[in-house]
Amino acid sequence: MAQLIKLEDYMSRYATNMYKYPTQFVRLKKQQWERLMHEYENGTLVEVEDKEEVVENEGIKEKFKNVFKRQRKEEVLFDFQSIVPKTETFNFQPSFTITPSSLEDLKRMFLDQLYNTQLKWASSSLLEKSFINPGYYTDPNLKYFLQRFPDTFFVLYKPIFLLKKAPIELETLLITPSEVICLSILEGRENAAYIADANERFWIQKSEGEDKRFLSPLVGLNRTESIVSTILKANESAIPVKKLLLSRTGYIDFPMSPYHVQLVDKRNYEEWFQQMRNYRSPLKNQQIKAAVSLLDYCQTTSVKRLEWEDTNSITGQEED
Repeated sequence: MAQLIKLEDYMSRYATNMYKYPTQFVRLKKQQWERLMHEYENGTLVEVEDKEEVVENEGIKEKFKNVFKRQRKEEVLFDFQSIVPKTETFNFQPSFTITPSSLEDLKRMFLDQLYNTQLKWASSSLLEKSFINPGYYTDPNLKYFLQRFPDTFFVLYKPIFLLKKAPIELETLLITPSEVICLSILEGRENAAYIADANERFWIQKSEGEDKRFLSPLVGLNRTESIVSTILKANESAIPVKKLLLSRTGYIDFPMSPYHVQLVDKRNYEEWFQQMRNYRSPLKNQQIKAAVSLLDYCQTTSVKRLEWEDTNSITGQEED
């Protein structure tokens, strides 16, 4: 399951410590899946509600309780920093309200819970949160990238970069251990044909006797590749940057396609997909360095989480 390190301009926990969380995610996912497998095979899988929110909130409440106890006992000033952990940790404890009927059912339920948890990690930190678009919980393309690719892949989905104080939405980025892929998806009706012309700003989608003009995906793809390459070069990152046009259910007709753009459509999709799925490489330093460089240029829009706002109102502290 790929790791969602940035979603639009939402607060991301990965941005706070990119060198820690990717390995923590891989380890946590492996541990929890092995635990569930063991419980399922031994018939000890218990139907309970997900405790993730409870665990995190209880941890925060306990820190508040301890600080206030110390304040009443010693009559000292409230120390806000004392309840802010130096580093956050991911917390994922999958549980089910119904018993899975098969191992495949268990895997699907596990991945769906982890998907929802990933959305939380990609839209909040311990101190701040962003208001996520509910549509992302059922977004088929986002689910596809996260649930079908290896744990060592990083995903920036519809990231918004801030360049010269101007926000710019880029195409989806996949950061593998060996390269950065700027990716644009062509989605339409089954067996739709996308007629391209390298010299034209608009393409044509042909489907069931209908023709529809649309802006060439190369416009956004070229802009994304240019910005990403510039940022990485400025940060002395040598990881290759590639461009890819993807149509899982249709056909891309591009007779004179640029040599630097990889085309994947219904004819060669399975071969490409299996190659990506079977990619076996650990996380690499150049990959994490590239992710850090790109996250530094991403815009973040967030607010303080309610518990910290309540703390400020209780203590009378002003926010910076």
